Amino acid sequence: MKLKGKIAVITGAGAGYGMSRGFPTAYAKEGANLVLNYYRDDPDMMDELKKELEGYGSRVILAEGDISKPEVAQNLIETAIENFGRVDILLNVAGISNPKLLVDMTLEDWNRMLEVDLTSAFLTCKYAVPYMIKQKFGRIINLSSQIAQKGSVEHCHYGAAKAGLIGFTKSLAREVGQYNITVNCIAPGPIETQLMGVVSPEWRRQKESELVLPRFGELEEILPTAVFLAAEPDGNLYTGQTLGPNLGDVMI
Repeated sequence: MKLKGKIAVITGAGAGYGMSRGFPTAYAKEGANLVLNYYRDDPDMMDELKKELEGYGSRVILAEGDISKPEVAQNLIETAIENFGRVDILLNVAGISNPKLLVDMTLEDWNRMLEVDLTSAFLTCKYAVPYMIKQKFGRIINLSSQIAQKGSVEHCHYGAAKAGLIGFTKSLAREVGQYNITVNCIAPGPIETQLMGVVSPEWRRQKESELVLPRFGELEEILPTAVFLAAEPDGNLYTGQTLGPNLGDVMI
């Protein structure tokens, strides 16, 4: 098992979204113990997810709350420390999708997108990094998007937040590398999850026409990248990088 005994904190791990649920499952299968943040998900569904993950032999702690709030982010990290004594992996998955043209976008739309998709990662890193520095080890992985690199109609706020996440990742990687902490991004292309249900048919058709590999990706094709970056020695030499399982939508 590539993550046996590691302590992983995952934000946005609600059972309601396939992308979010997939990451804790992948980590549990590799032997990690988990502290999972979720928000506005059915508690019964989260309990079912917890039992499922424990079936792989993992210890699982659930922590509910809006991760864009400082007190929630701090409590999430403190919960990991109180229960496990360390934080080895921080995977920032929390995000929202609210496609709108710029002319229809409100300031509230803009601010909320940045809070959830960018500020939440700043907060969890702020509270986790001091512990990682003390233990001289850490793996931070932020979920961005190929839209940050390419742009997309109806996604000015989303693209800005995810691009900010890439810049944040590069700068933080330079700050903490001396402590054996790596910081990386995953920027997937379009993946078949429930979030795709909110995009317009026109956007989907346009996106499909842009892909070099002419299909949307499946969740199980993204998860190995998150395991790879968290594992040793697999991800040891990667930091400040943005890995793009994006079907050729962006080539750099």
